[in-house]
Amino acid sequence: MAKNNIENLASQIDLAGRKVFVRVDLNVPLKGTEVTDDTRIRGVIPTVSFLMNKGAKVVLCSHLGRPKKGKKEPTMDPVVPKLSEYLGIQVIKANDTVGDEVKALVNGMSNGQVLLLENCRFYEGEEGNDPEFCRQLADLIDNDVYVNDAFGTAHRAHASTAGMAGLCNFKVAGYLMEKELRFLKGAVDNPNRPLAAIVGGAKVSTKITVIESMLEKCNKIVLGGGMTYTFLKAQGYGVGTSLCEDDFVELAQSLMKKAEEKGVELILPTDVVVADKFAEDADTQTVPATAIPDGWMGLDCGPESIQTLRAALGECNTIIWNGPLGVFEMDKFATGTLAIAQCLAERTQAGATTIIGGGDSVAAVEKAGLADAMSHISTGGGASLELLEGKVLPGVAVLDDAP
Repeated sequence: MAKNNIENLASQIDLAGRKVFVRVDLNVPLKGTEVTDDTRIRGVIPTVSFLMNKGAKVVLCSHLGRPKKGKKEPTMDPVVPKLSEYLGIQVIKANDTVGDEVKALVNGMSNGQVLLLENCRFYEGEEGNDPEFCRQLADLIDNDVYVNDAFGTAHRAHASTAGMAGLCNFKVAGYLMEKELRFLKGAVDNPNRPLAAIVGGAKVSTKITVIESMLEKCNKIVLGGGMTYTFLKAQGYGVGTSLCEDDFVELAQSLMKKAEEKGVELILPTDVVVADKFAEDADTQTVPATAIPDGWMGLDCGPESIQTLRAALGECNTIIWNGPLGVFEMDKFATGTLAIAQCLAERTQAGATTIIGGGDSVAAVEKAGLADAMSHISTGGGASLELLEGKVLPGVAVLDDAP
């Protein structure tokens, strides 16, 4: 998995005057034309700044939202002011992704300049990884240097994330991509043990492969969120009206048996906060996880469970978290999730490596105001999951191996 990176490349070749294509993830949330969260923009700055300072002609490519194919109304414009501000230069904006006009813009660039292409998903060839579209993208930079710094899309075999890279002379990882691989692969392949995984979320069905993969690697696995109730039912307990996937009860039984056989400590809530309806104004009570009343649904783990989890995680030196432990979007049912965020912040302070694996877990950590207190916040929900599952990511596989 060790891939070549931009610093190694800069020691091998002179980047001054070279055209460098950088796949970035600028898929930021917008309110009208205003960027409401510029985290992803800030994330690409180290890589782009490095290339600028080496005198490269930097061509940035990203998608934003889900544009209608063929309708090339500008969508990347809102990110230009922020990009320009953080880079300290005026970023040039192309009105298309490929074609003669864009090629002319690239050819007219000075050393150290940055050009942002229009939304690559305007073209069906992007998500279809069409060979002709790949050729057009690679042609913009004369098939020279390709950099992937968009980990969040690395699990997609699209034209800009994988296909075009195969046509280029040099294919390397940017700083953000390199950091993601170092933390996520390092945690799985060579962790400082004990290693714990916290796997939460609504459904077992969406996390089966993660749990199976973690059973091969972890010392402890904490299960939380809606999937808890499928496991409780698998143990023969009633779950009231809690979310439960009956089709996966047998699988849950087999996973628990496998954990026991492998000596992996599988931790489920011992008490839960139940509600009489799925709403912020619901009536609630805390009950043993083994005694959920009929007509009630579990929406969070209880105080006893939180203490158990804190004790279990207090012994771990590497902790991966993917998925909330309750319906954290509602303040009434966010206690368990926020408590785990606090616990992980404390473990980080004590020297443990804590990795937040994208998606809702990141939102939960940010809601707790503790994002900066974690070792690593992954920028890719789907990509981080697939990497933890042991899958090969097309956007990573295509990069040159480290020298």
